[in-house]
Amino acid sequence: MLDLCMAKPGAWADCPFGPEPICVRIGKRIFAEIFPGRSWVTLKCEPVYGLAMRARYPQAVRRGYHCPVPQHPYNNTVTLDGSVPEDTLLEMIDHSYRYALGSLTRAQREEALRRRPDGSTTQ
Repeated sequence: MLDLCMAKPGAWADCPFGPEPICVRIGKRIFAEIFPGRSWVTLKCEPVYGLAMRARYPQAVRRGYHCPVPQHPYNNTVTLDGSVPEDTLLEMIDHSYRYALGSLTRAQREEALRRRPDGSTTQ
């Protein structure tokens, strides 16, 4: 899961809350929270999309774990047990990345897309 998220242009990771979750970001926006000791990932989402995924996969997709209540509509936690098809999971990761990227200003987006996974930037 971490490799899939880190393959996105400009993605980088940190652990601002302790050893977990590993937060994968574009710019300063978190688009994935990965819990290595558990079988789930929390992904950023547009609220209507998030509700649709929860309705489609009620056993595997729930409102964002480890998120403050005001953030629940904007995050889905997905259980990684195979009940969500891989292509749908990849679509959810793409949606999360695009949603977070779209929340940045143009200047922030340009800077974020120059960032390498190690934190350095290209010219």
